[in-house]
Amino acid sequence: MSDINQITGRQLAAARALTGLDQTDLAKLANVSAPTLRRMEATKENGVAMSNNVAAVIRALEAAGVEFINHSGVRLRV
Repeated sequence: MSDINQITGRQLAAARALTGLDQTDLAKLANVSAPTLRRMEATKENGVAMSNNVAAVIRALEAAGVEFINHSGVRLRV
C-alpha cells in the first residue's frame, strides 16, 4: 500500500473509476459513509481524510485490483 498521507482525492476517484464501482458501493466495501468518500475524492491535496478511512478505502480498492503507483498514479494489476 502507498503512504496514505500521499494519496490524493483524484487518485481515489481514478482508482474507483478503474474498478467500475460507484461511490456508494465503494463506501460500503470500505465501511465508510458515502458522504465521507465524496469529500475524500473532492480533496485536491494530500491527506484527504482521517488515516483510518483512507486506509480502508485503499484496502477496498486494492482488493478490487487497483495498484497505487509512485505517489501519483493508479492502475489495474495485470
